[in-house]
Amino acid sequence: MAANIFYFIVFPGFLFTAVVGLLVSWVDRKITARIQWRVGPPWYQNFVDFFKLLGKETIVPRGAGRIGFLFAPLMGLIGVTLVSLILWQMNLNPNRSFMGDVIVLIYLSILPALAIIIGGSSSANPLGAIGASREMKLILADELPFIMAIFTPLVKIGSLKVGSIITYQLNHGMMFTHHLSSVIALVVAFLCMQAKLTLVPFDIPEAEQEIMAGPYIEYSGPLLALFKLTRAMMLFAMPVFLITIFLGGMQFNGWASGWSVVKYLVILILIILLKNTNPRLRIDQALKFFWLRMFPLSCIGFVLALLGL
Repeated sequence: MAANIFYFIVFPGFLFTAVVGLLVSWVDRKITARIQWRVGPPWYQNFVDFFKLLGKETIVPRGAGRIGFLFAPLMGLIGVTLVSLILWQMNLNPNRSFMGDVIVLIYLSILPALAIIIGGSSSANPLGAIGASREMKLILADELPFIMAIFTPLVKIGSLKVGSIITYQLNHGMMFTHHLSSVIALVVAFLCMQAKLTLVPFDIPEAEQEIMAGPYIEYSGPLLALFKLTRAMMLFAMPVFLITIFLGGMQFNGWASGWSVVKYLVILILIILLKNTNPRLRIDQALKFFWLRMFPLSCIGFVLALLGL
């Protein structure tokens, strides 16, 4: 029991994911600043901002659904913590994997988005409700192609266990390097991940120039800190999810440790470059992009996997 509590709170659970998430968010801010010919913040800035928000007052707006408004940030934080915990447990020891754990991961990864919807809808602010509505539509758009993409390599090896795909890649190499279906699925999953992280061009729910902060507009103090921390942790956990399924997993023994870090940094840099080189899409454009392009592409990859390609 004590060991399970340690895993959840310290490593590889909350504290580990939170610290690394805030650091990679700083990398995002620093690279973005350099692209825009700015200096960017120091490495500790995100930590300062987080603790500063913890010391601020929490204001619940008049007319808000109090339970949903207060509970939503915590739900998102728990969801991303569990995603990171399960992923790292499987990567460090694939034998801990259980049947259908990939389905559990997919559903848990939706919780941060559901938290945004609940929080924005409970805020009693029209702009918050618009942001929540956009987040809901974005989930409906990206979730199906994301699921199809994640299941493509699993169909190839005939298992629904994360540990099985990690073991397969340790013995045969990364799925991405020798299966056409996995190449297609990785491209689809990467673009869906960008939407799950609500980063440009899919930062439609908060769209600061249009609806200010969208679902976050009425949040302040510790509750806003939890939402920001959840986003930072997602920026760490979701690339690890893709690396686990398509790129051989995160191994930490000898030379594999450095290689795992390189794989993560490559995915992170691609996320940042996509974010800084594209304009924001409208919600209808995002829906058409995922339903008319990504979903058919994910279906092609899935069929190729069924054919053994």
